[in-house]
Amino acid sequence: MYKHILFATDLTDETDFIITKAQTMREYTQAKLSLIHVVEPMPGYSYAYLGIEDIEGQLIEEAKDALQKLGNRLKVDAKDQWIEVGPTKSKILKVAEDIQSDLIICGSHGRHGLSLLLGSTANAVLHGAKCDVLTVRLPGG
Repeated sequence: MYKHILFATDLTDETDFIITKAQTMREYTQAKLSLIHVVEPMPGYSYAYLGIEDIEGQLIEEAKDALQKLGNRLKVDAKDQWIEVGPTKSKILKVAEDIQSDLIICGSHGRHGLSLLLGSTANAVLHGAKCDVLTVRLPGG
């Protein structure tokens, strides 16, 4: 059975369904649970356009706060929470390998954030992972 689950989340309210699945899988397997959220880098010109000097830094700080709240909810230690910046699929696969995860859980067919990319990201994670991958279809997705 699984020993270490990596739950890739986009930290939106719509992921509550996936959070429940991850929590249930963890309880069923008694596996360690780690969390990852990936912040996609913003092109430099977007800062000036949006009138925000450090939008990426702001996104990272907001993600840290949201992931910490999720970690508290799921009783996941801070050392097992990952905020990464870069291409989503690459970062998920790298962290999964680094922490020796034997299952990655992610959502499929969302509308924004990580979920917007997840059609191709879930496929890339599925085919690139050295462990099992569980993609959870969002209701209505």
